[in-house]
Amino acid sequence: MKIILLEDIEKIGKKYEIKEVKNGYARNFLFPKNLAKQATEESLKWLAMQKEIIEQKAEGELKKTEEAVAKIDGIELLIPVKIGKKGQLFEKITVQTILEQFKKLGFKINKNQIELEKPIKEIGEYGTIVEFPHNLEAKVKIIVVEEK
Repeated sequence: MKIILLEDIEKIGKKYEIKEVKNGYARNFLFPKNLAKQATEESLKWLAMQKEIIEQKAEGELKKTEEAVAKIDGIELLIPVKIGKKGQLFEKITVQTILEQFKKLGFKINKNQIELEKPIKEIGEYGTIVEFPHNLEAKVKIIVVEEK
């Protein structure tokens, strides 16, 4: 029996795939739990509409992501910090510090999007990358200066 999966099912397939399964398995397990529906002409039309909706949603998300990357790419974050007599920082500049600067500028970025190999411990300019979905990324310059 041909079915359309309504959920990801291990060892069978992913959501919205058309698969061939045994009649008993479909009728006794998949259909009662709403994990699949029979692949009829009507349900195949429904599937085509669902895939179109998903595609449009993905295009919209890609466009939003591209706009966010365009706004962030090349931005310079100025981070003022307290400095000791020998020029050492009283606090390390971490991903969390960078994230707070982005929030002050009105950007919504997650901690795991910011790529920082190790915390910054000295005054200066540093480059970092902000990763976005769809394999997009923005380069950002971090400028650490003395707080006055």
